[in-house]
Amino acid sequence: MKKLCLSLICVFTFGYIAAQSPQIYIKTEYIGTSSLLDDNGDRVEGNKGAALVYKGGINLPFSSRMSENNHPVVWGVGISASYTSFDNGNISKNLVLSEMLETQVAFYHIRSLNEKWSMMASLGVGIYTSDTKLSGIRYRNLLGNVGTIFIRKLKLNLEIGFGIAMNNTFGYPMIFPALYFDWMYEGYFTFNLSMMDGGEMSVKYNINKKASLSLIAEMNGQGTMLEKDEQEMMFSHQYIVTGFRPEIKISKHFSMSLTVGASIMRSVGYNKRSLKGLFSNSSADSDFKESFYISGGFRIGL
Repeated sequence: MKKLCLSLICVFTFGYIAAQSPQIYIKTEYIGTSSLLDDNGDRVEGNKGAALVYKGGINLPFSSRMSENNHPVVWGVGISASYTSFDNGNISKNLVLSEMLETQVAFYHIRSLNEKWSMMASLGVGIYTSDTKLSGIRYRNLLGNVGTIFIRKLKLNLEIGFGIAMNNTFGYPMIFPALYFDWMYEGYFTFNLSMMDGGEMSVKYNINKKASLSLIAEMNGQGTMLEKDEQEMMFSHQYIVTGFRPEIKISKHFSMSLTVGASIMRSVGYNKRSLKGLFSNSSADSDFKESFYISGGFRIGL
């Protein structure tokens, strides 16, 4: 689980600027009730939990033009937020929080360097807290981030990028690797594999111009910074889901989707807010059994 947590830290800088066109999205996820597991993978009797996640965001390119070599040069801002509510039943708050709130804003720049290479840069700040009241927000809940990725177009349908991102996840500025991967194959079916905001893999069948059906697998997560037992800690909620996703295009600029499937992995845990604490064996991670998953949302192009 620590590897998954680290991957989320490394890619979150660029998660909300994947789209270059202006758009708004809203999404709600429900991870059904399932049993808490002990260290041996057995159910803990009477301890069950579920999670409800609300997400939303807006991407606004405020300057877009074509360069001399006919490639886009974009300046913009991405704003996103998520609220997670946990239904923990008899589970102790020492293991699972009751709620989490994340908000982020990032200014970004995308430009082509030549026929094969392009660059994506981002500068932003976010609030990651377990207290939804403004009066409860402290300096520890603020995370700044800056990063640059250089993207290589290997084929028309394949892009790979590497770079660096710097943030204060561990309480002080630290540099992490930043990764970008996007592959798509279009034919009778459309295959897509990307790693930007977590990770996503999908196989889509376009029924007609208005409707499609996809088989998807996604990795998602939320995190917050807090004080626990007089120590600076990080709390993370991470999950992998798979399912079927029908999508309907109501109009040229408006689409709706519904995902029905299963949460095949869900984990929560506290880690000390330090690089050493992330990899230590003293962290308190808790896993849940597989459960039902459903989500719905819409996207509006501006």
